Amino acid sequence: MKSLFKFFSSLKLTVVLLTFSMMLIFFGTLDQVQYGIWHTQKLYFESFLAIWAYPAQAPAYDQLFWLRIPMLGGYSLGALLFFNLIAAHITRFKMTWKKCGIFLIHFGLILLLVSELLTDLLAEESQMPVDEGGRSNYSQSYRDNELVLIDRSHPDYDSVHAIPASLLKPGKRIDLPNTDLSIRTISYYPNAEIGRATNGAPTDSPATRGISVRMGLVASPKAVTYAEGEMNTTTAFVEVLNSEASLGVWLVSNVIDERFPPQIVEAGDNAWEIALRFQRQYYPFELELIDFSHDKYPGTEIPFNYSSEVKVHHQDSTKNQKALIYMNHPLRYEGFTFYQASFANQDTTSIFQVVRNPGWLLPYISVLLMGLGMCVQFGMHFVGFLKKRR
Repeated sequence: MKSLFKFFSSLKLTVVLLTFSMMLIFFGTLDQVQYGIWHTQKLYFESFLAIWAYPAQAPAYDQLFWLRIPMLGGYSLGALLFFNLIAAHITRFKMTWKKCGIFLIHFGLILLLVSELLTDLLAEESQMPVDEGGRSNYSQSYRDNELVLIDRSHPDYDSVHAIPASLLKPGKRIDLPNTDLSIRTISYYPNAEIGRATNGAPTDSPATRGISVRMGLVASPKAVTYAEGEMNTTTAFVEVLNSEASLGVWLVSNVIDERFPPQIVEAGDNAWEIALRFQRQYYPFELELIDFSHDKYPGTEIPFNYSSEVKVHHQDSTKNQKALIYMNHPLRYEGFTFYQASFANQDTTSIFQVVRNPGWLLPYISVLLMGLGMCVQFGMHFVGFLKKRR
């Protein structure tokens, strides 16, 4: 036990872990060209083990295609650095006034590691597009999808059953609670090309109802894209069952949206709209876009500012609030942060990045502690130096 504790408190282990961290950043940066920022972060920094493969577009790929380099992922390195720092404090450092600056620096570093873990586990990001003069009470993910069946028969609200797309495994059957309906996945494509069948292209489609039959649409699977600004067309063929009776096989996709007539599943006296869409998160308030401004440098198309004047309408009217959201000046409301992310439809639609991060304050506190620790430690050394000069 003592030897294990000595190993974890070793300064040599610190140097090795920092070296591995630099390697992880280096190879992660190389793969960012191929996979984009988000997927690279998942592969390298939000994992316990990462494997770098020689890229297909690199020179001499035919000779080096076999090259694989395994390395510790961000979670493993973060955990080892955390234990290394704690063990070093227990074994080598004694709490004295002369070393209080070092303690503040190390405590700030520990807090920074903890805040990064909390952000990875708890933070949620989504987007909320709002038309000028319009309102929205939900945001939607731009990566995750969900299959929904919506009962719109009630005049005051919609009854929605949502199934995460990650559960749509071919052959798997999912029962909808409080109904006799269930969903069986025929096929699922993380990315696909949808269109009418052309001459020479396969026309086989398992769909028996809905838009695929009406418009003669077929789906062809294709490679998943990780490029920034590109969207994967998530697509599935699903069979709707009422008890054991089949109500047909339907083509659903995140590009078959409000621009198309709704696909309706009829089960007795009930009717359900079926769709595959980006995962939504609803709020107890609405965000109204009063005015959107897009300012450019004179004589150019280069923007120097774009901002949104908004009003939040809460179910509790005492919480209503007006705000101006612009670059680096978000709106913080009810635990959510609304950033000005983009715009669309010839400057008539503003797109907000909605972030929920319960640990958002911890990095500020950790940086403040580390800065304070450096000032204290260097200040004491500076005062000691001046005393020796005298």
